[in-house]
Amino acid sequence: MERSPAGTATSIVIFGASGDLTERKLIPALYTLHRTGRLPDPLNIVGISRTPYSHEDFRDHLCEFATEVLEEDCNNDAWNDFAQHVYYHAGNSTNADDYAKLDEFLQSLENGPANRLYYLSVAPNLYVPIVKNLGKQGMAREKDGCWRNIVVEKPFGHDLKSAQELNDVIHHVFDEHQIYRIDHYLGKETAQNILFFRFANTIWEPVWNRNYVDHVQITVLEEVEVGHRAGYYDHAGVLRDMFQNHLLQLLALVAMEPPASFNADALRNEKVKVLSAIRPIQPRDTVRARYEGYLQEPGVVQNSMTATYGALKLFVDNWRWQGVPFYLRSGKATGVRSSEVVIQFKSPPHMMFNQLTNDGNFKPNTLSLCIQPDEGIHLKFEAKVPGSHQETRSVDMDFHYRESFGTGSLPDAYVRLLLDALNGDASLFTRSDEIEMAWRLIEPVLDAWEQENTPRLAVYPRGTMGPIEADEFLSRDGRAWHAGCEDHE
Repeated sequence: MERSPAGTATSIVIFGASGDLTERKLIPALYTLHRTGRLPDPLNIVGISRTPYSHEDFRDHLCEFATEVLEEDCNNDAWNDFAQHVYYHAGNSTNADDYAKLDEFLQSLENGPANRLYYLSVAPNLYVPIVKNLGKQGMAREKDGCWRNIVVEKPFGHDLKSAQELNDVIHHVFDEHQIYRIDHYLGKETAQNILFFRFANTIWEPVWNRNYVDHVQITVLEEVEVGHRAGYYDHAGVLRDMFQNHLLQLLALVAMEPPASFNADALRNEKVKVLSAIRPIQPRDTVRARYEGYLQEPGVVQNSMTATYGALKLFVDNWRWQGVPFYLRSGKATGVRSSEVVIQFKSPPHMMFNQLTNDGNFKPNTLSLCIQPDEGIHLKFEAKVPGSHQETRSVDMDFHYRESFGTGSLPDAYVRLLLDALNGDASLFTRSDEIEMAWRLIEPVLDAWEQENTPRLAVYPRGTMGPIEADEFLSRDGRAWHAGCEDHE
């Protein structure tokens, strides 16, 4: 993205301004950026929805949520200064006539050529009409050295066909370099640290391959149930909600080759290569389940077969990872909130010490990359118990973000992602071919689950780690799930 002339105004235009995402994530993130002096100047933040607000009413409404989210009173000089840049414009996203009025309002604030970042914080069914109307009004064209970018929230499509159709619509109005498909997991500092951990340290890359790694586990478990999202979730399910985006993105960061440089194209090229190398997933290499009581959740249709838990086994067919299984799992109502990547290394070829577990195997070394809530890294290895002859015990070498960098060291993911979108850095956003490749991997599993009812839909009690079938799934391979980060709290 070319640099605009000095003094050029920037407008952040948020469609869906009265929604939960705007109130709890976007505005607190923008306020955080304002307090740290990282927002462009001059700046306008314009919220759009059908709810009738005056500018002052909208600002007061947002202050209430920012106070709750940031756990500090926003009725202060910093907020008041920030709020002067926040405006509200009532409009209907599906009404083409409203876009001429919106453009006129924006121009009155910008007072000349300006950059614009459009943020679609709306239901997915509104993506297409908003994009088309922006195009019809000429509001997507880059001109006078100023850029026009658009941020699209997940879900990006419901399947491969709908994702391709959505890409086609957006590409008709915006060029690919203007499009920022957001996955907030990539904005988490601990997810980004996977790359720095691998490529900024010389000790890991030599063992980060099939010669030393036995298998990889990627886990995203949620303590919460579907709650108020039941209406959406019952049509999506765990594969669309978590696997097609978050888990495959984490897999790509773990498995990708080092890019030639840390720029958007080089980084995303390597991620696409990894996804392209994944072997088609067989239904027998999957587990699906739902938690007890899901059918009684408000908004869930009668006789729903939606899965709230899933587990998959994948193989990356390239030289680095040939034959190494990647186990992915995610579920709701599991009793724990945990996102982690666990690398289990191979056992030594020969052990002269008495280091056998109860099943007669060597105790493996594991590396746990903890994304939330215990953000950090843990390496488990064996040490001799003092005073014993050959007894060993598993011990940890650990790193915790908050201990090393302070309690306020981890900003919300949207802080980083919004700043990157404003600066034209697409490294942590998903490209169109990456989106479509992820759907190509997940869609056959979706078809087997939804059309062929394969495998059988299991049930698990709320507050557990998932169905017994998931444990049996790994035990068939002589392995077991790790509670990698849970073990270190």
